[in-house]
Amino acid sequence: MLSKHHKELYGAFYESTHTNEFLDQKTEVLVGLAAAMGMNCQPCTKYYLNQAKKAGVKKGEVSEVLAKVMAVAAGQKRLQAQQVVDQYKIDLDSFE
Repeated sequence: MLSKHHKELYGAFYESTHTNEFLDQKTEVLVGLAAAMGMNCQPCTKYYLNQAKKAGVKKGEVSEVLAKVMAVAAGQKRLQAQQVVDQYKIDLDSFE
């Protein structure tokens, strides 16, 4: 879909995100895993889980990342529902 030029630019950008000045390898992988899960990107999640194993990430650390992603997603859905209630002036107290 992208032109060769845009593919090369994207590839260079993506690769640059793996060279970190401030994050150690383990943190970079956990951040990538959280982003992949949050964006529902299965190929990226698979990639970062494989990288996490190579980086020595423990099962409990993966669990904590997943829990954080779930908490953020749940919070977003709560806010989304509240926005609908507020925007359309739905009186939830009138529900039985």
